[in-house]
Amino acid sequence: MFVIGERINGMFTDVKKAIESGDEEPIRDLASRQVEAGADALDLNVGPSRGDEVENLVWLAEVAGDETDVPLCLDTAKFEVMSEAIKECDSPVIINSTKAIEEQLEKYVSLASEHDAQLIALTIDQEGVPSDVDSRVQMGATIATKAMEGGLGMEDLYIDPVILPVNVAPKQPQRVLEALRQLTMLSDPAPNFILGLSNVSQGCKERSLLNAGYVTMAVSAGLNAAIMDALDDHLMRAAITADVLMEKQLYCDDYVSAYLRNR
Repeated sequence: MFVIGERINGMFTDVKKAIESGDEEPIRDLASRQVEAGADALDLNVGPSRGDEVENLVWLAEVAGDETDVPLCLDTAKFEVMSEAIKECDSPVIINSTKAIEEQLEKYVSLASEHDAQLIALTIDQEGVPSDVDSRVQMGATIATKAMEGGLGMEDLYIDPVILPVNVAPKQPQRVLEALRQLTMLSDPAPNFILGLSNVSQGCKERSLLNAGYVTMAVSAGLNAAIMDALDDHLMRAAITADVLMEKQLYCDDYVSAYLRNR
């Protein structure tokens, strides 16, 4: 599974302080530790930090890019911020993200194509996150169609069916799994499928356990990427194990270490 480390986010106090003070060391440390733990890319989100959002996002990209050579997932809901920040990014970029609203999709697909970037698209429209499977699948089809029309290959598209916290939306984990199963049949080749995994346990007590349980279920339904806590060893082991059991990785007795060595 393609793991995007979630930890460089201004919602975390240490990252927020680092951004506002211009202290590179905490960002370098988080970047290197996440990659060492198995992250294939790093999500960068300035969160509620003070200052200019474009400058802050570019600074994060420069620091993380100097420390590692993995792709950087620029995470902002503002198109104007994304379109400016991506110009300054030397590392391979994943755009995070667009909604399944046609005019918005067209802008983001064009931006991704222009900068040879990959794109994450959420199954969210003007009405918000859908509660049912069919709406997620229909939005996924819209996303894939607009991507193909805009010249973005399926290998560069990630569709996110959007998981909600199980403590407030207990029916959603199963509905997202069914949506994943149906979305894998959208096209041949199919796009990639991703989740902001930690959302499933938001506000819950046993977060690591819930995340680990859900990632194994989601991999079996077709998930092949996640924005998640790469520093949670139990979670990473669960994700690697799910890949082995689904024959996405070869088994050996030391398969966890083998996966981390060969990623």
